[in-house]
Amino acid sequence: MNKGIANWQKTCFVPTKSDAFVVGYRRWLKKYAGGQVDWRGKYGGVLPPTPPRKQLMDRYWSHVVNCSSCSRAYKGLNALEVILQAISIVSIGIVAANKQGFMSAAARNAVVVTGVACFVASRWLAHFINKNFHYHDYSHTFHATYVELLKIPW
Repeated sequence: MNKGIANWQKTCFVPTKSDAFVVGYRRWLKKYAGGQVDWRGKYGGVLPPTPPRKQLMDRYWSHVVNCSSCSRAYKGLNALEVILQAISIVSIGIVAANKQGFMSAAARNAVVVTGVACFVASRWLAHFINKNFHYHDYSHTFHATYVELLKIPW
């Protein structure tokens, strides 16, 4: 099969309605630009090196900084993480500073459990913030497509 600018329809399969703009753009390009963009020597045909995956999939600098809603959520979740860490440190400090017999065993255990729970919650929240606001590696091979989910196994 001869692939190239003139035979792009044989190289790319665009069957859906959402691809109509791609097809229209390709037709316009063929009609007015000879099928390709005239770079006038600005492009040598060699692509730049692929950036590292962490930079390519970065969410913070590509979106969160510029989106007021995401930026506000990011700041709020970071503040909550700091509050949870402070509660865990203070609760463990309270138990450590109290003398024997000053607090009942039940109260002491409740404060320790609260401190540990706040620490665990802050660690989970830190992971959540990193995954949703900074970097989340995504590979299509590990995720079922919606068509595969609809298949009936009979």
